Amino acid sequence: MGFHTYPVDRADALEDPSRYRYCSREELLAMLEPTADGVVADLGSGTGFYADDVAPFVDTLYAVDVQSAMHDRYREKGVPKAVEFVTAEISSLPFDDGELDGAYSTMTHHEYASPTVMEGTEADDDADGALMELARVLRPDGRLVTVDWSADGDSDAGPPLEERFDLAAATGQLEAAGFEIELACDRPETLAIVATR
Repeated sequence: MGFHTYPVDRADALEDPSRYRYCSREELLAMLEPTADGVVADLGSGTGFYADDVAPFVDTLYAVDVQSAMHDRYREKGVPKAVEFVTAEISSLPFDDGELDGAYSTMTHHEYASPTVMEGTEADDDADGALMELARVLRPDGRLVTVDWSADGDSDAGPPLEERFDLAAATGQLEAAGFEIELACDRPETLAIVATR
């Protein structure tokens, strides 16, 4: 992971409906374009706040989180039939090459993307390991949706500004990992990116 993971003792905050002001269910679904037979992954699924919204529209939704305790919290509230739990780092996913039709992260990109790339260091391997892994597991033309706190934000909500990426850094990371950017926009406090393989 990058700077930190979300504290399990604050997991109740992940169920706060006010989170929709940063990314609504409808916006996420429009960017992801899920299909009834689709296989997608929620990257940093936490308590399943957004997984619950996407699961009815896909065949399989992998709830990926590095903290098994988050899966336990999700199980406590009830889990849609399509959801399967995966406890793993984003940089080491247990999926076959091209297994996923899509993946999304909501407010977790800053947790798994490399801060080295953010700082703009030049290296032969400047593509982030976690993003390279996502490129591996997504099928050709698979969609990766990223909604995260922006380094250009000024709110007390979310992680400290120094832990965030700005839009240029986040899109640069994805391009270095072999993604093509379909949509990239700054919004108040957040950024949104749709990238394809």
